[in-house]
Parts: sequence; C-alpha cells; structure tokens
Amino acid sequence: MTSADDLLTTLLEVEHAGWRALCEQRGGAHYGTLMTPDGLMILVDGSILDRDAVVASLDGAPPWDDYALTEPRALDLSRDVAALVYRAEARRTGREPFRAQMTSTYRFLDGVPRLALYQQTATP
Repeated sequence: MTSADDLLTTLLEVEHAGWRALCEQRGGAHYGTLMTPDGLMILVDGSILDRDAVVASLDGAPPWDDYALTEPRALDLSRDVAALVYRAEARRTGREPFRAQMTSTYRFLDGVPRLALYQQTATP
C-alpha cells in the first residue's frame, strides 16, 4: 500500500462491503469469495470457523438492519499483509444490539485484499 491513509480507506471499503452483504443476506457468497482458502473467523462465542463453515452459517443468517463502524485503525504488517481494527455495532429487529471489537487481517493476493483471519471480541 502507498500510505497509511490509503490503506485505511482500502480496508474500510472492503469491510463495509462485507457488512452490506450481511445486511442484504448475501454474506455466504460474499465471504466465500473474500476469504482465503485457509481463512478463519473467530466469533464472540469462541467458535472458530473455516471458510466453508462461514459460508454455510451465513447463507441462512437473518440480515442485519443496520450497522456502524467506529474507531478504525489500519496496521501495515508486511508487504502483503494488513489488519483493520474497529468497533462495530449492528442491529436486528427485536434483538439487543450486537457490539464488538473486530480485527480483520487481510492478505493481498495479486493486489486484491483477501480475508485471512477475522476475530470478534464482545464489548459492553
């Protein structure tokens, strides 16, 4: 990446695309393409899902009504690896808001960011 601002902008665009897909019930297809073949997601309940399990779990998931991402920070970890850390709040009708600290680690393959590792940590 060329600058810290460019990296943050790029990673936020990718992250927002994922959240929009979750709001539109396209999460399975989206993350099936976005994740690396060996990618993992670690959820707030402690479960660890590989790409196939992520796709299967998101295919039937209810959509989020809205979401907000705050306090984003990008870390340039190496020439082809970067992480995005942020706070998220998402809402579904009739449920308490979901609040968590997120970390998405991306590997750039042929210049395209692909999600390699994602972790949620619940926040009050």
